[in-house]
Amino acid sequence: MEHERLRQRFATLTTAHLADACIRAGLPVRCAPAPTRAVVPGSRLFGPAVPARHVGSVDVFLEAFEEAPAGGVLVVDNGGRLDESCVGDLVVLEARAAGLSGVVIWGLHRDTADIRAIGLPVFSLGSLPTGPLSLGPRVDGGLAEAIVGPWRIGPADLVLGDDDGVLFVPLARAGELFGLAEGIRDTERRQADRIRGGEPLRQQVRFGEFLAARETNPSLTFRAHLRAVGGAIEE
Repeated sequence: MEHERLRQRFATLTTAHLADACIRAGLPVRCAPAPTRAVVPGSRLFGPAVPARHVGSVDVFLEAFEEAPAGGVLVVDNGGRLDESCVGDLVVLEARAAGLSGVVIWGLHRDTADIRAIGLPVFSLGSLPTGPLSLGPRVDGGLAEAIVGPWRIGPADLVLGDDDGVLFVPLARAGELFGLAEGIRDTERRQADRIRGGEPLRQQVRFGEFLAARETNPSLTFRAHLRAVGGAIEE
């Protein structure tokens, strides 16, 4: 039930809101590297991570599906390789049949047209026609965590994705982070409405006062000024 409530709340949020919430909560902002994008623009991801470290064979994914929670997101670690794809349409179809809500690949996919037709959200570094080029030894703990860029991702993480990319947050802190993100969202919406109504952001945050204060106190930061005037758009 808690996951479903969070899923509903995420519908009104973005990964940017939640990334800012991580900063405010003092947590590392764990984003998949910037090239990670949805196969179908506009796709959104939400679900606990189902990690799998690929070594050249599809069986690791099938094994991951055996114990995967409903609504989970398959997180595939292929080392960020750009010389082969590691997920195709059959894996995506099987993920959907297993009740998963999407796939994130630290690597490449193929069968793009078929994946689009399946409709399950898939995020990857791009596509390439060739599949796995070699078979390596099974990795101990290959279903316990996946490495995505510099981050180690496991079942204790929640996967979030949208047009800005993919973000990983700790499930244990998700409620707190969503609350912070909703506050950030609401503040930004009010500020945007005021800009549209003719009140520039510089006026809202009393930017002229900041410039004047900085003349006498060069160490004053804009963030400290925002805290003082109650317009903490950057925090």
